[in-house]
Amino acid sequence: MKIVILAAGIGSRLGNPFPKPLTPLKNGKSIMQMMVENIDTYFSEHDIYVVVGFKKNSIMESFPQLAYIYNPYFDTTNTSKSLVRALRKCKGESVLWFNGDVVFDGKLLEDLMPHLEEDTSFVAVNTNQVGEEEVKYTLKEGVIDQLSKTVENGLGEAVGVNFVSKNDLDAFIARLDECEEQDYFERGIELMIEKDNAKVKAVDISNFNCMEIDFREDLENVNKFL
Repeated sequence: MKIVILAAGIGSRLGNPFPKPLTPLKNGKSIMQMMVENIDTYFSEHDIYVVVGFKKNSIMESFPQLAYIYNPYFDTTNTSKSLVRALRKCKGESVLWFNGDVVFDGKLLEDLMPHLEEDTSFVAVNTNQVGEEEVKYTLKEGVIDQLSKTVENGLGEAVGVNFVSKNDLDAFIARLDECEEQDYFERGIELMIEKDNAKVKAVDISNFNCMEIDFREDLENVNKFL
């Protein structure tokens, strides 16, 4: 299994002059430092690919031990195009990927382990809240049906931790290629479900602290639970 961290975006809503994954937290670590340390507890940092773009050198210098993939179009494309660049490096492998602005309890990975071993594609979700600005989901016959920010009557929200089985990888790459430049990778998941009849589970991780940091309010909330 390979692991991908998406860290190419500008993150303008938070207003940092540096990449959002380098945002310092109350515990003295950056978002990405916490993420890498949590991942390395259960897996190997040698299996991590980081997709970079905006001020890439600052991330690469902060984590010289990791492998990097550069999205030169970071300012005109969205996560679908960053992710597909990494997935092409992972042919024949299952892939666990994280949005680079997610802060989570390390024990979440332990809870995900049975699902990873099962090798079934999934989206980690929080059913305790459904934010208007967040990616929401619906189910059909027990698996993901719709997955986007515009979903109505969503059952919960995606938290930025996702997994694609090696059996679905080629189809997912093809569907991400079909996505528009500004599409989020969730659009590729929807297309894979629609066109390839892929079965993608919603794995409920509501019992764990896990939050994407988009705004200052999110950062304040994260620092509270830290």
